[in-house]
Amino acid sequence: MNTALVAGTAVDTRHWIGGRRVASADTFEDLSPIDGRPIARIARGGPEEADAAVAAAKAAFPAWAATPPADRARLLRAIADGVEKRLEELAIVETTDNGALIRSHRRGVMPRVAHNFRFFADYLEHELGHPDFETRGHRNHVTWDPAGVCALISPWNAPLMLATWKVAPALAAGNTVVLKPSEWSPLSASLLADIAADAGLPDGVLNVVQGIGEEAGAALVAHPDVRRISFTGSVPTAKVIARAAAANLTPLSLELGGKSPFVVFADADLDLAVANAVEQYDNAGQVCLSGTRLYVEESIRDEFVRRFLERAGQLKQGDPRDEATDIGPSIHPDHVSRVDGFVQRAKQAGAKVLLGGGPNTDLGGLYYRPTLFTDVDPHSEIATEEVFGPVLVLHTFRDEDEVVAAANDSAFGLAAMLFTGDPERAGRVAARLVAGTVWTNCFFVRDLRAPFGGARQSGIGREGGTWSFDFYCEVKNTVFAPAGWRS
Repeated sequence: MNTALVAGTAVDTRHWIGGRRVASADTFEDLSPIDGRPIARIARGGPEEADAAVAAAKAAFPAWAATPPADRARLLRAIADGVEKRLEELAIVETTDNGALIRSHRRGVMPRVAHNFRFFADYLEHELGHPDFETRGHRNHVTWDPAGVCALISPWNAPLMLATWKVAPALAAGNTVVLKPSEWSPLSASLLADIAADAGLPDGVLNVVQGIGEEAGAALVAHPDVRRISFTGSVPTAKVIARAAAANLTPLSLELGGKSPFVVFADADLDLAVANAVEQYDNAGQVCLSGTRLYVEESIRDEFVRRFLERAGQLKQGDPRDEATDIGPSIHPDHVSRVDGFVQRAKQAGAKVLLGGGPNTDLGGLYYRPTLFTDVDPHSEIATEEVFGPVLVLHTFRDEDEVVAAANDSAFGLAAMLFTGDPERAGRVAARLVAGTVWTNCFFVRDLRAPFGGARQSGIGREGGTWSFDFYCEVKNTVFAPAGWRS
C-alpha cells in the first residue's frame, strides 16, 4: 500500500523526488501518539533515495535560480493558498501524527505555515537588499545569489511549521530543496509535496525523502552536491551532522535545544507571570524554547507556587482532537521513557515533586503529567539537561546579580523570559542574559522579520528576514569603477 488513510485524508507514504512518487524496498512504521497505534507504513529511504533526490534538485537548480524573483514569489503565494485550502486536512493529519492540539493547528500552526510562504515571498520582492554605496567613487552593489541544493532536516514537535521556516526562504532565495522530515511525524511533509505540485512548482525544486535519520539523513548531510544544511533538533545529532558537513565544508544552520530561564521578580504582575509559566507546558513540554527553569524572587515564592498549582490544576489533559484539551500526549513511547527517566532520577536525587511526577496512567502510557520540581540542586541533571517534556524546576533568588548568574550558568542559550514591573530593570537584566531571544512580560511573540536562533549549544546561525537569505545565498558584492566604460 502506497497510501494511508489518516482521519479521512489520503496521504501518500512514498518519497517525492523529481516531481514523481518513488517507493523504497523497505518501510518503517508510523505510530499515532494519541493511542500508540500504527497509522501508516512509510517508505524507508537511504543513500539511494538521497542520491536521487539531490540529483533531481541539482538538475532543477539552474532554471529555478534563473526564475525572476517575482515569479518565484508568485509560486510561493500559490503554495500558501494551497495550504489555506487544505488547512483542516493538514490540521487533523498532523494532530493524528504528532499529538499536538487540534485547536493549535487550526488557529495558529497551519495559518502560520501559509504565512511562512507569504512572508518570504514578500520579503524577496520588497525588502531584500539595500541601496548601493560608494567607495572612493566606486559603486558597490550587493546581491544575494542562490547557493544550490539545500538539505533541510525538520523535527517532529511542529513538523510542517518548522519545515516551512526552512523551505520557504530556501525556495524564495532560488535554491532547490531536499526535505527530510522526522520519522516520528512524516505525514504533513508528504502533503506539502502535493500542495507544491498543485501550485505549479517545477519538478525537482522541492523533494521529500522519508526515512530514518541515521540512514536517509546521514546520506543527505554527507552529500558533496549539497550546498546548505539546515537542521532543527538535538545537540548530539547536530554534532554528527557537523562532522559530516565538515568533509565538504558545507555551511550549516543549527537550531538546537534549550534549557531556558523564566525569571520572575517580586514587582512583576504575578497573575501574568503565573499564566505564562503554566504555558511552558504547551505541546506536552515538547518545545525547544520553553522556560523550564523557573527563577522566582524569594519574597514571592510561596504565593507564586500557590497560584501556579491552582492554575496548572485546571489544565485538561487528554485527546488532542478535543478542542477543550490543554495538554496532549508525548510523541512516542521511546520519548516518554526518556522523560520519565529524567523525572525518576531527579526523585532519587532528592528533588521534591510539587506537581505530577509520572505518566497519566488513566489515559495510557503516552500521556505524561505536568510536573514541577523544587529543592533541586542547580547543577543536577534535571536542572541542566533538556528534558523536552512537561517538566519544570523551581529555584529562588534574592537579587539581580544572583539570578543573572544562575540564568546564564547553562550550556544553552536559546531563549529567556523575564517578568518585572520596572522597565529599567527589564532592559538592564535582558541585556545581561545570554539568549537568542528574550521575552519581557510576554512569551512566544514571534515575527519573521526578527532573528531566531540560539547561543552556545543552542545552535549556530539565525532564521528569519535577512538572516535567512544570508544563509541560503552566496552574498556577493560587485564593485563598479567610476569611469572607463566604452560607448
